Amino acid sequence: MVVVRTYTRRGLLVVGALGAVSACTSEDPTSPQPRPTPSGSTSSTSGSTGPGRAGWAQLRRSVSGSLVRPADPTYDQVRLLENPRYDGQRPLAVLVVASAADVATGLSFAQEHDLPIAIRSGGHSYPGWSGGGSPRALVIDCRPLAQVRLEGSTATIGAGAALARVYDAIGSRGRAVAGGSCATVGIGGLALGGGVGVLTRAMGLTCDAVTSMRVVTADGRVRTASADEEPDLYWALRGGGGGHLGVVTSFDLGTAPAPTLHTVYLQWPISAAPRVIEAWQQWAPGADERLWSTLKALGGGRHPDGPILLLSGTWTGPAAALDAQLAGLLDHVPAPAVRADHTRGYLDAMLSYAGCASIPVDRCTTGPGGSLTREAFGATSHVMYDELGPSGIGDLLDRVDAAQSSGLLEAGISLDALGGRVRDLAPGDTAFVHRDALATVQYTATFPPGTPGAADRYVRGFRAAMLPHWGNHAYVNYADPTIRDYRTAYFGANAERLAQVRSAYDPDHVFSQPQDF
Repeated sequence: MVVVRTYTRRGLLVVGALGAVSACTSEDPTSPQPRPTPSGSTSSTSGSTGPGRAGWAQLRRSVSGSLVRPADPTYDQVRLLENPRYDGQRPLAVLVVASAADVATGLSFAQEHDLPIAIRSGGHSYPGWSGGGSPRALVIDCRPLAQVRLEGSTATIGAGAALARVYDAIGSRGRAVAGGSCATVGIGGLALGGGVGVLTRAMGLTCDAVTSMRVVTADGRVRTASADEEPDLYWALRGGGGGHLGVVTSFDLGTAPAPTLHTVYLQWPISAAPRVIEAWQQWAPGADERLWSTLKALGGGRHPDGPILLLSGTWTGPAAALDAQLAGLLDHVPAPAVRADHTRGYLDAMLSYAGCASIPVDRCTTGPGGSLTREAFGATSHVMYDELGPSGIGDLLDRVDAAQSSGLLEAGISLDALGGRVRDLAPGDTAFVHRDALATVQYTATFPPGTPGAADRYVRGFRAAMLPHWGNHAYVNYADPTIRDYRTAYFGANAERLAQVRSAYDPDHVFSQPQDF
């Protein structure tokens, strides 16, 4: 273990990133030492209101990366999150780190000067906690730390690596990891909260592939967390999300041979939804583990003729066997009005899901030089343990129909099947407790420029309407600050053990963001 300089509890507030442990990686595979924070700065016990111009200048000289302050020309670019609804956030500064040593230096500086901290991996925090705007904070921006190395079947991935980069680096060498379909999500936030995506049923959650992590804990030590070393920390960091246990600097993940993916797209008129939803929920979670699907019901301004119902499926088995697998659904519902099938290699398929099939990977970003566009949205979640009866399906469809008069661009619900390899582990084997659930559920609403109020009212109203049917279960990677009893919602029976791990590794709550455990 490497000891890193630490300070007292007072003054360190970690606002968090992506609903996950602050996840950053070093470009140097060796354990880093932070550069010392300059002497003569105000102590955290003195009630300092900030370091002043000289203090910021000293921090800038103490790191290999760049410190961006409001007067700097790049400030209005580097402060942005992936969701433009948070573009008004103006942090005190953004520390664009070049190494884990920079991260440690930034943490030490913040503690010494009583500065709140926001940690950013991919910049997808649903509540905007990684923006550093409320309270105004020092943002430690880990997105440039995006190294991906593959040695044999093990990938070492920095938590700032966006998924498009991960898929390219690993898939181009004939290997695969299971992850999400959003190109710009950072691997750190995804893995620490669990990690669901199109290969979840065939390969398990992203966190299930993590064999070890390098973690800077509150006492300043750089630890290896694995099944053999720091096993409680390893357990908690696979699905516990949080920003409450330490700063992960790298992940080792086991990879699998890259499969050929057969994808299918089906669409029905919304009038078919009662039968399709009923049949899908009975079929999808128990289908062959090689078949994943999501069922979406969407309305809003982009659907002037009324809401639509669509299914997207991914099959990793033989192409000739796909129709037989789909028969478990299609034999019980009206024929879809639209069907489209594609067969692609793993890399091409994942880039297609990410909207990057026709552009170079280095342009698969919303940042400078990128071809992707940010879009403002609101979202929340459920985790589905029970099938819906007729009244539940009716409540769901009423909320989808309400999108038509909401003024929103597109709004509705996505049900993503679980089951399959997710159930290879028991609910208590990792911090991700929802092993026996049928699906994760995401309520989303995109909106035109303006205030997010209508989107938030829509998605939270949708969730409220489904509470009698699905209870309070929720997914920590889709964090929602308004969820009551969030510990039970996110972690269920694992919440107590998470609290014990927290007490062991951070008894003074050095790391603190909303929705602590």
